[in-house]
Amino acid sequence: MRKKVGWLFIFFFLCFLTWGSQKLSRYVISSSSLFGKKTESRIKIIVDAGHGGMDGGKIGVNDAKESDINLKIAKLLQEDLEKKQFQVTMTREGADGMADSNVEDLKARVTKINQEKPELVVSIHQNSYGDASVKGAQVFYFEHSDESEKAAKLIQKSMNEMDTDNHREAKANTTYYLLKRTEVPVVIVECGFLSNPEEADKLVTQEYQEKVAQAIVEGLYRYFGIQEK
Repeated sequence: MRKKVGWLFIFFFLCFLTWGSQKLSRYVISSSSLFGKKTESRIKIIVDAGHGGMDGGKIGVNDAKESDINLKIAKLLQEDLEKKQFQVTMTREGADGMADSNVEDLKARVTKINQEKPELVVSIHQNSYGDASVKGAQVFYFEHSDESEKAAKLIQKSMNEMDTDNHREAKANTTYYLLKRTEVPVVIVECGFLSNPEEADKLVTQEYQEKVAQAIVEGLYRYFGIQEK
């Protein structure tokens, strides 16, 4: 009788150990997923389409309006990121800006960003210069933000890989309102020069806009340390 009780005790003890090890294994896996690499589904991004409403931004040599191009690229970027399970918030989703004046519009964007507290903000813009030969996408970051600098350099790398003629480098800035007033890392992506005839004509095509959006996504994957699937 004692022998039978002993065997039963051993049997139940082994069952308990097996059950406990399974529970512990699940706990360890769960813990590593919480503290390990980020997954796209937990990454919150704000995509900011610059200008809008009364503020059309720059006008291209082909009469293209910056605010329209910004919005199209921003929407493509939103679509690409959401397909990859990022959590995306837009500052604007239509032609209108966020306020009736430039100053109030910028303040509204900053307020939204600081309230949402994303892990990164990507602000889409187009550039312009007096010399029509100047071209090439360039990414700006806040000089006093290491994370902003890191993201900008990786996105710049992807933009240059998309356009192998572009040798620009990410550039620090301390004066842009959006960069200095926000509480999270922000990068401003100037996707090209509307003052350059060749680049202006490319920037109004969906094909090129999609390439720009995809290049930004690839830069974000590098920034967040995500392996492309």
